[in-house]
Amino acid sequence: MNAPGIRLAWDNVPRSACMLGLAGIAPQALAVIAALSPTWRFTALSAGFFYAALILSFVGGVWWGVAFTQSKAPQWIYPAAVAPSLIALGTGVPWMIGAHWPSPSLAVLGTALLASPIMDIKLRSLGFISDAALSLRIVLSVGLGIMTLLLASL
Repeated sequence: MNAPGIRLAWDNVPRSACMLGLAGIAPQALAVIAALSPTWRFTALSAGFFYAALILSFVGGVWWGVAFTQSKAPQWIYPAAVAPSLIALGTGVPWMIGAHWPSPSLAVLGTALLASPIMDIKLRSLGFISDAALSLRIVLSVGLGIMTLLLASL
């Protein structure tokens, strides 16, 4: 069942985009599994943090690119597109200064990833992205967000 105003369009998602996108959840799933081992725990948490931060920054870059190609893009899109990179950077500060890390930082990243489709829905309502792009973005953001929150809980 789709939410009102959101039409998932899987038939129009390019197969390669779908396969590569879904494969992009695998590194976080592997980090979750590896974090269960005391030997690999810190490495897995670190890798999971960096991967989530990297992907969140990538999402912001996608939004920037979408806005930049639209002559009628509202000016608020640009700060919104920069926010994911700033969030990613900010979640690394505790590690940089030796404060409690990584669970709180992973929780922030996971929450930001889960919330990111809100922007995609807005971009779709403006006609800037397709139903297919929105469909894929929702699945990927929710999948990676859940994996990141699971990693934060370990």
